[in-house]
Amino acid sequence: MKFWFNKGVWVSKKAHRIISDLEHEQIQNITVIRHGALGDMVLTRAFLVEARKAFPNASITLSIVSNYTRGTPEDLVDRVHVVHGSDQRETPLRTRIERMRELGPQDIIFDLASSSRSVMTCMLNRAKLKIGFPYRKIQAKLFYDVATCRSDTNFEVDDMLNMLQIFGIKTAYPHHYDMPGDALERDRPYIVYFAGASTADKCWPAKYFSQLIADMIELYPRHQHLLLEGIQPWEKADEILAPINAPDRASAATADTIEDTTALLKGADLLVSNDTGIRHLAIVSETPTVGIFYADPFRYWPRYSIHDIVIPDPDWPPSVEAVKAVCLNVLPVD
Repeated sequence: MKFWFNKGVWVSKKAHRIISDLEHEQIQNITVIRHGALGDMVLTRAFLVEARKAFPNASITLSIVSNYTRGTPEDLVDRVHVVHGSDQRETPLRTRIERMRELGPQDIIFDLASSSRSVMTCMLNRAKLKIGFPYRKIQAKLFYDVATCRSDTNFEVDDMLNMLQIFGIKTAYPHHYDMPGDALERDRPYIVYFAGASTADKCWPAKYFSQLIADMIELYPRHQHLLLEGIQPWEKADEILAPINAPDRASAATADTIEDTTALLKGADLLVSNDTGIRHLAIVSETPTVGIFYADPFRYWPRYSIHDIVIPDPDWPPSVEAVKAVCLNVLPVD
């Protein structure tokens, strides 16, 4: 193998020395460290799909954290390694370290988190190459053999795939996620809305969602309009749907499992959502999305035509008209 770049990537002397002795077909063991929640986990599928093509003879281990296991792409890896997370704080340090060391010797470790826990996992295991994308240059030199660029102005999947492209690997664009599951079939086409987020202050106001859905009913009369409920108190449908009072056109929807949620999203013509894991699940399901962002939108915005965002401004929240205009851009009216 060789490194395919001129500038912008940090490479240690060790990595420069050994790269010519490695071949794609000879790589036997790869670990991908991804310690993140549902949305981060499902976006990792694109990296795993490309890594499998790039290193066809490698056994791929995915290292995750115990408090974030939903959406783990077990179908794309050979082994799942789970380190202790914040839900297991009582676990002795020695036990935590022993678990981290269970990866064993690797040919390549890709750290797709660059968090304190992922860095420790990376450091405690031997590998011919350790590759990450830390924000700070000092972290690159301390913890990795190779460090690629990372920026909050890029879609994070693109930054992850840089770690493969430095080996001359041609990755797909738009990205391939190979998300399993079949689309839900209904009598009418439908649009899904999700009004939740990790915290209530990141949610577009309920009254704005009510007005948007009422307007969308007029714009898309052939569609059913489904408001997906979440598990948090601020993710319920009643407050939003009550002012609309059109149960035959707009109604609540529930999905208790990842499989049910994926089926619902795969069958939808559009998802309108706050910045949340549900939106990421729609992205990997190849469903058009409109994201309403509280802050920092670019990191989670794929730059291809079926996805768009409402740029946040200092006067949060954005108007209903602004969100509606983006919806019309993604799903033009017949």
